[in-house]
Amino acid sequence: MTAPTAPTAPTAADPARSHSRDTQGDFLLRPPNPAERVPSRIDPVDLRRLDLLALLTAAGIAPSAGDRAAIAQLSELPGSVHTALRRWLEQAYGFCR
Repeated sequence: MTAPTAPTAPTAADPARSHSRDTQGDFLLRPPNPAERVPSRIDPVDLRRLDLLALLTAAGIAPSAGDRAAIAQLSELPGSVHTALRRWLEQAYGFCR
């Protein structure tokens, strides 16, 4: 009769062994390392446009098709103007992000 062997330590060759397993045999992934993330390549104007659309929607204001041009022009303004717009909308409609 042989003695039971101790489980081997996790190795880089077998990453599944280094993670907790659930009942289905899957394993949990580690959270991503922020230093290894790909930098955002989205234009700041596009980010401001998307943020403004989200703010209006959260405030219950559904932009119509004609509003898209105005939102696009507002998004081209400097970031400080966009910050003021966000602050005004948040204060006027009583919601926080």
